[in-house]
Amino acid sequence: MRTRNIALSSVAAATALLGVAGTAAAESTPAPSASAKSGAKSGAGDGAQALCKRVPKIEKRIHRALQRLQGKAGRRGSVARLEKRVEKAKAAGHNEIADFLNHKLTHRKSLVPTLQQRQKDLAKVATWCRTQHNAASS
Repeated sequence: MRTRNIALSSVAAATALLGVAGTAAAESTPAPSASAKSGAKSGAGDGAQALCKRVPKIEKRIHRALQRLQGKAGRRGSVARLEKRVEKAKAAGHNEIADFLNHKLTHRKSLVPTLQQRQKDLAKVATWCRTQHNAASS
């Protein structure tokens, strides 16, 4: 239960942060003028500086969540472990438990592609942050 809560809170935090980052990255994709660059540095209000600071921590969190979900059957929180539990519940004739666990399994499986996409998006944000940092130092 704790692992699931941590995974869900990680996903929620990443969603909130990447939503802001996606907007910031989309706005700066065209060649920004000098005033736009200085506006981003002086606090344009989009949270870009704070997000750029947190990129390494977010990367670690997403990586840990993916490792856990893609782990072997012995790993708590893994898809494989939950699949095994569903099989055992079906074999024991506990259909209600199997249904409950199966819905949980469906949700957990859906987290994997979502987190993988967020990992790709965050890599783009990190690149954007590096280009902004380099532009500030020149």
